[in-house]
Amino acid sequence: MSKRDELVQKYRAALEDLGITVDQALLDDCVEACGPSIYNPDSELVASSDPAELETVRRNFVEKRLGITDVTQGKAAVDAAIERYGRANRHKYRPVVYYLLKEGLGAPRPM
Repeated sequence: MSKRDELVQKYRAALEDLGITVDQALLDDCVEACGPSIYNPDSELVASSDPAELETVRRNFVEKRLGITDVTQGKAAVDAAIERYGRANRHKYRPVVYYLLKEGLGAPRPM
């Protein structure tokens, strides 16, 4: 099994732990959107307690990838995704956050 496949399984398990029935195509799109960052243990995670990190997610994913330019809507979507993932959870995987954002915003697939 490739490293990417192992990571996808880890993200799938994280989503299933949240009670989500995983759409594999959507998860694959989210993993692809992350690019090589998933292979770096630091960039693989979203630091949800850092406002600058959440702004980066909003700007680089919600705005640029999903086309949601309304700042208020984007911030609300990021906040809702973090709440759904669980603020107390210290290991928020970037592809899982992206999945929750796409699912929450009803964004079309593919990116």
